[in-house]
Amino acid sequence: MPPSTQSLQQVIGSVKYTTWVDMLRRLVPDGRTHRLAPLVAGMLQYATLLANDMNNEEPVVQRLQEAAEAYDPEEAKPLLLPIIDQLFADAGVSYQRTNARGRGYSIADEIIYEYVQWYDMPWES
Repeated sequence: MPPSTQSLQQVIGSVKYTTWVDMLRRLVPDGRTHRLAPLVAGMLQYATLLANDMNNEEPVVQRLQEAAEAYDPEEAKPLLLPIIDQLFADAGVSYQRTNARGRGYSIADEIIYEYVQWYDMPWES
């Protein structure tokens, strides 16, 4: 089966993608959001670097390239969420969570925030 048009596999290759999917399958169920979000944001940053070296019209490549220019998580969200959806679906895990107080939240939102803020160093401001 060919990869989805939103799959990072088109950018990073099938071997790395299979490893990432396996990592998420194992880490997400018991993982903490504050640890998972930077991990997946780093994966997306890596994929973005590779996408920037590619010269093709694949939707996932274009989404990563556009997201790299975003300054606001809300601007990047419609670009990255389909990619994150596919990654988590392929891993068979959900990025939707419920906190101890019964409120729902999304690891995906935290991933997108970490992605957009990747190069920010507030202590240097």
